[in-house]
Amino acid sequence: MNEPDWAEHAIWWQVFPLGFTGAETSATAEPAEPHRLLDLIPWLDYVVELGASGLALGPIFASETHGYDTTDYFAIDPRLGTDEDFDALVTEAHGRGLRILLDGVFNHVGRSFGPFQEALAQGPAADAGAWFSLQWQAGAAPGDEPDYRDFEGHHHLVALNHEEPAVADFVVEVMEHWLARGADGWRLDAAYAVPSSFWGQVTSRVRQHHPDAYFVGEYIHGDYAAEVETGGLDSTTQYELWKAVWSSLNDANFYELTSALERHNDLLATYAPLTFIGNHDVTRIASKLSDPELLPHAVVVLLTVGGTPSIYYGDEQGYRGAKEEREGGDDEIRPAFPPSPDDLSPEGKPILVLHQELIGLRRRHPWLHRATTEVLHLSNEVLAYRVASDDHALVVALNLSHELQQAPVAGGGAVLAGEAAIDPGADTAEVPARGWAVVGPAPVTV
Repeated sequence: MNEPDWAEHAIWWQVFPLGFTGAETSATAEPAEPHRLLDLIPWLDYVVELGASGLALGPIFASETHGYDTTDYFAIDPRLGTDEDFDALVTEAHGRGLRILLDGVFNHVGRSFGPFQEALAQGPAADAGAWFSLQWQAGAAPGDEPDYRDFEGHHHLVALNHEEPAVADFVVEVMEHWLARGADGWRLDAAYAVPSSFWGQVTSRVRQHHPDAYFVGEYIHGDYAAEVETGGLDSTTQYELWKAVWSSLNDANFYELTSALERHNDLLATYAPLTFIGNHDVTRIASKLSDPELLPHAVVVLLTVGGTPSIYYGDEQGYRGAKEEREGGDDEIRPAFPPSPDDLSPEGKPILVLHQELIGLRRRHPWLHRATTEVLHLSNEVLAYRVASDDHALVVALNLSHELQQAPVAGGGAVLAGEAAIDPGADTAEVPARGWAVVGPAPVTV
């Protein structure tokens, strides 16, 4: 494992800066607000009070539209600010003990990316053409448009050629530049579309100068553990668990979640996955669930199972929003936030308090980072699992039914969060209808 020691305690608050700050939807040389990145600073105390230990930023580099069509990896997007604004944010975050995770889009670039424009201008003879997978027509001349490999049919996203050594050199240079400016790690966008051997050579080179850097790859499918090992990564996004959480709650089918937890255990034998119930690419959990009353159950699973949890901004306030497959279909899940936490609606307070309670529990039990689960009781509507690492253990009981239910607690004697009535003699707990509980060892009396 390459994972830095600090990652054991990492809990991310993920923000999509272009949306959070209300930036223009397209690149402009004269943004209405020139220093929007500084708008995040008034929220840093809120992040600390939430209980998170890091700020995971969406794209912040110069781009054409949504940030995933990067044009200059060494420049902060003018819609967000300047290098000095980035430095100020890092200083303020680190001063509060918060880490900074950057979003690196290294599978593809925007059409305005310098080397691509150079290849178009110079034609087939351009040295920069090797950075991409270009197919020139016979007799093509400078200024002609070649066919090229793009990202999943999005023609404005030009795929990089990861077999080209200059591309690896470039990615290393970008990563080291921002790590030297104070970033603590990188989320690797669309990592699944890049050969893991490419990540392996890049991460090994970067770690020579930044051994405590953290690398998490975006993976939606495949052999996660093998990708981590070959790519020299610390983690991957855990989409399997995300899907199982909301689907099990919607269908009253804890068998699906149990299967996902078994798979999750297998991954934890190799690394700690990045766990989430919401991010910038999916419908918000409060909208995904058919019954809003079960939102706490989803949060409980996220914050009690092994892994590195990530909270998507607004989810801790119960924000709603649906992703749609159309142009602008992500806007609803990437909203602007008010100027300060004082401007939030009081309606979000209960779910915020729940997050704070469960994050606090997790931080008091840091061993949960690599803990595995054992199912103690399973039915469609009731699930009890023991989460353990070495000599440490907790029991989580979830009840989806509309009736009081009994669940085994494996020697647990104290309700640490939620609501339940423990019967020590029967080694069980009664969990209220639609309720949940986290149970720990009975307190030692002297």
